[in-house]
Amino acid sequence: MLQETALEILKTGANVFLTGEPGSGKTHTINRYVTYLRERGIEPAVTASTGIAATHLGGMTIHSWSGLGIKTKLSSYELDKLAFTEYLNKRISRTKVLIIDEVSMLLPEMVFSIDAICREIKDNTQPFGGLQVIFVGDFFQLPPVVKNNKNREEEQIEIFTEAPERFAFHSSAWHQASLLVCYLTEQFRQDDDNFLEVLSAIRHNVFNDKHLMHLQARKTEISKMPKGVPKLYSHNVDVDRVNEQELVKISGEEKEFIAHSYGARPLVETLQKGCLSPERLCLKIGAVVMFTKNNPREGFVNGTLGRVESFAKGSNNPIVRTKDNKRIEVAPMDWTIEENGRLKASITQFPLRLAWAITVHKSQGMSLDEAIMDLSGVFEFGQGYVALSRVRRLSGLHLLGWNEQTFKVHPEVFSKDLQMRQDSESAENAFANIPDSELKTMQRNFILAIGGFEVAHAVPEKKVKGNKKGDTCQETLRLWNESKNLKEVAKARGLTEQTILGHLEKLVSTGKINRADLKSLISPELARAIPRINEVFAKLGTEKLAPVFARFGGEYTYGDLRLARLFF
Repeated sequence: MLQETALEILKTGANVFLTGEPGSGKTHTINRYVTYLRERGIEPAVTASTGIAATHLGGMTIHSWSGLGIKTKLSSYELDKLAFTEYLNKRISRTKVLIIDEVSMLLPEMVFSIDAICREIKDNTQPFGGLQVIFVGDFFQLPPVVKNNKNREEEQIEIFTEAPERFAFHSSAWHQASLLVCYLTEQFRQDDDNFLEVLSAIRHNVFNDKHLMHLQARKTEISKMPKGVPKLYSHNVDVDRVNEQELVKISGEEKEFIAHSYGARPLVETLQKGCLSPERLCLKIGAVVMFTKNNPREGFVNGTLGRVESFAKGSNNPIVRTKDNKRIEVAPMDWTIEENGRLKASITQFPLRLAWAITVHKSQGMSLDEAIMDLSGVFEFGQGYVALSRVRRLSGLHLLGWNEQTFKVHPEVFSKDLQMRQDSESAENAFANIPDSELKTMQRNFILAIGGFEVAHAVPEKKVKGNKKGDTCQETLRLWNESKNLKEVAKARGLTEQTILGHLEKLVSTGKINRADLKSLISPELARAIPRINEVFAKLGTEKLAPVFARFGGEYTYGDLRLARLFF
């Protein structure tokens, strides 16, 4: 599905799961929808499961927005308490649209609890209290951390419980929301077709020696690592080692800040495990740092990067210059555990940590021109995929190592993804059959129903029917007629060759390009393979590329399959 199509669906007020591969424009699409709503007087609740993702959307974490904090489940007492919290009641009561990004990192019971809070405060038994809820994310990326079953079974006080499953889509609240799946298919981050094939092979669980060869060509040694390039590791211990080494290289006085704690040791230890700031924080002027807590008023959230510029006279507080050039004097902050309104334990520390190196978990959502990665310690499904997909091209990848787990995806997510692709196609086809006038009426009625207003002189956006690509296809056609060179068209459009092939395929189907003109794109090897490929299309009874790609185990690229399909 194209971004334009997904945007048209969002505007109707439908509950949506917006997904797609890394770099397909999920955040861009959501930002466009947020702008559309604000232009019509609606302020959506823009949230995410992590501070970094919230930064990308200009919002806050769902934990803060919902009042859940570090909890994932609620007792009846806790739900009542949240419902009668004035600021929380006011916030949720006035919300009409709720957006939750990086939903892959939310446990199902968390989704369930958010639903319960919205229903209670809204006094509405509909899913999420009648809000339009939009989940955004990709389940092939990092899953949430799950406590062991023993601990779960011991938590008897929660009355709002779910089965101990792993993913948000297991939640009953997810199913009750009747989400339409919008699966974005264009690629805007990676511009290297070989690299796209590698990532696609991992995602479709057909990674083989052919794909491994591309990565082996990017392997390097520690002594040959390029300087000034971010380093990604799977474990905190490696990140800490690199950061300590870099700090030593900086001349000047080192400032040490020791965390203060209060409460029973077991509770303090629990806080320490969840606190990203170290108990002993060592800084120097020039140190690269990352904020570890949210404070939007002061201009930072968990994940904001910067560099120590100086230390304040008198207080000795670190003064940090962020990447977007904000100068922040950082004050200590508290991490706390409360029960029935009483403070049980706390940690007080500066919300900072060294950041020459970061974990794969913290890199999620980032786009990097270049990165050094050591994936030999990967221990989680999706961890290697997330790390690799941070960079735009193979030339920007510097691999120190990997293990067998690096290129594996979760088998349940792989199965679920196939269903989501089909659901997305069904949603796309259903909306393609709605007349333009009826669709605009649906969108207008939704805005008015949630208290918004029409924009008097708004230029209506052109509806995209089915796979119609509108202006983007026309631009490809214009360039194709000028040069008839696939690489040149892709370069001029700033898109991948695979995306341009998709445009050409559509242009052939509408008669705007002669099918015979594309024969120049077919190599002699592919020409010999086309009968074999088309035989698989016929046996599978499909025109979709993914199942054929999977059947051949990545032997042929998506570009090859698209060309073969043209002559099917």
